[in-house]
Amino acid sequence: MSTEALRATALTKRYGRRTALAEVELAVPPGRIVGLVGPNGAGKSTLLQLICGLIEPSGGVLTVLGRRPGADPAAVGFVAQDTPVYAGLSVGEHLRLGERLNPRWDAALARRRIEQLGIDLRQRAGRLSGGQRAQLALTVAAAKRPDLLVLDEPAAALDPLARNGFMTSLVEFVTDLGASAVLSSHLLSDVERVCDYLVLLRDGRVQLAGEVRDILARHSGGLEEIALGYMTGGPR
Repeated sequence: MSTEALRATALTKRYGRRTALAEVELAVPPGRIVGLVGPNGAGKSTLLQLICGLIEPSGGVLTVLGRRPGADPAAVGFVAQDTPVYAGLSVGEHLRLGERLNPRWDAALARRRIEQLGIDLRQRAGRLSGGQRAQLALTVAAAKRPDLLVLDEPAAALDPLARNGFMTSLVEFVTDLGASAVLSSHLLSDVERVCDYLVLLRDGRVQLAGEVRDILARHSGGLEEIALGYMTGGPR
């Protein structure tokens, strides 16, 4: 996959008089796990919704995998902040539903992952732990065999052990699928651990973007320290 994962040119989104994103410029190579960070109200969720084709920009251009957002729903797998699952359906029913709804569905991948996690296919999703629900949501998104995984604060409510397992699974899925991923998170330690590309937003604008190794080479301190500096109006 050589097409850029994301490209934004003067991308702008307004809600009435409020500007959520202003003149955003991005060119993200394929095969990266992108950490999308920034303070509350920075525009992260708006950018993710634009990437998924859920909303339209007010100005500028955004391409996802070289196409208009939403042009190929099967190409993007989305895990929302509350890792949504159907409480009344069993894990196995989630997988069967995924197979009916998704033309690229990889049943073997989904079943193998659930078995590796030790989750009972007969268990209703509403009775799973928070970590298990997050893993189920990620498995369903990945079994679509998307070219891009989009994750909006998926591990925010998980305990450290469950969060660690989720992040490990994310890296494994991206590697197995040969995909790209965008991970929005307030947990900079998670971003530093799994992401190799960083996009930092503040006040609707990109303050910092690039390969993590290049950012670390240009700045002193660790990634978390650097990101916090930019969030609070520090280095340029």
